[in-house]
Amino acid sequence: MAIYHLSVKPISRKDGRSATAATAYRSAEKIHDETTGQVFDYTRNRGVEHTEIVLPTEAATRDINWALDRQQLWNAAEATENRSNSRVAREYKLALPHELNRGQRVELVRAFSKDGADRYGIAVDFAIHAPHRNGDERNHHAHVLTTTRTIEASELGEKSEIEWSDGNRRKAGLWPAKEEITAIRGRWETLTREYLKEQGIEARIDHRSLEAQGIEREPTSHLGPAVSGMERRGIETEVGKRLDAEALAAAQQRLEKAASLGKLERESVEVQRSIFDLSGDLEGAKRGRDLLLLRQKQLAEKAPSLEQIRAQARENWLAMRAEQQAKEKAPEASREASAEKEQSTRLTLDAQRKEAVQHWLKYRQEAQNPEPPKEPGKGLEQGPSRSKGRDGPEIE
Repeated sequence: MAIYHLSVKPISRKDGRSATAATAYRSAEKIHDETTGQVFDYTRNRGVEHTEIVLPTEAATRDINWALDRQQLWNAAEATENRSNSRVAREYKLALPHELNRGQRVELVRAFSKDGADRYGIAVDFAIHAPHRNGDERNHHAHVLTTTRTIEASELGEKSEIEWSDGNRRKAGLWPAKEEITAIRGRWETLTREYLKEQGIEARIDHRSLEAQGIEREPTSHLGPAVSGMERRGIETEVGKRLDAEALAAAQQRLEKAASLGKLERESVEVQRSIFDLSGDLEGAKRGRDLLLLRQKQLAEKAPSLEQIRAQARENWLAMRAEQQAKEKAPEASREASAEKEQSTRLTLDAQRKEAVQHWLKYRQEAQNPEPPKEPGKGLEQGPSRSKGRDGPEIE
């Protein structure tokens, strides 16, 4: 099977790119950007086998030739867009079958470009590159730049259908842009198959992913032209390191998967061997099986039923809840007991105060009304006169 590759990238100002610089690099020409005044000169580039601009069939019938000038075409693309983030072109990168010769590859890319130009009414500028001298000799590829606007008599017109938003496409009865790209990928597959078949070549390509094809091989990763150039010059790059690490990780996964499959195969062989060994003692195998089933049955009988488990769980929950409620009520009972004790203490103090007041009043009454003195000659002999005061008897 030949290698299938078709990638689509926008040439957008928000990424710092321009259509004039892109076409100059891919066609190995010198292009003057009239908008910025820059000159992009890539005439020293090597490896460009063929360049060509393809216009819609309608443009030829209307004698529209201005767009065949590469510098005029892409300066018009830059001048027509007035936003800082405008998309000024769209690029398709195609892997070409190495089984075809140079002329057949040109015809194949021209057919693909003509199909896109007629379908969308746009101009298509393609360049076919040969494999790099230090790279894979089968890496023939093409860069296809397309305008984002239709071709008119003396300028670019409205945005082509493929550039519309999904909302506008839906209003026009068109499928989403993602499905449009899928259709373009399928168209490239069909054209390539037809050219290979015409040349009697059995190689085939498939635009579907490896997963969709049922292939477990990991997809390959590409460094890109800038990084590839640095790697060829012996300069280590972070991208190269990352891809190497990913390749090692993928290889490790494949080894682990193979080891797992080997282990399963060995276990399968052991199982088959054990089956053959048991076949010589079938009665013993049956007895062992019956004992195992009996043991499982006994364990199942001893095990509690689902209802018992639920009842036990409910009992445990009720006990835990009662314990928690008791803990919550304990502080309240303690506070009530303290209040009662405080109240009883308060009553005792009041009673003591009342009793003390009674004693004090009684003492005041006795002090204010003393007993009358006894008459002389009565009682004991008269001695020195004594008077009883509040603090006891005193001697005059």
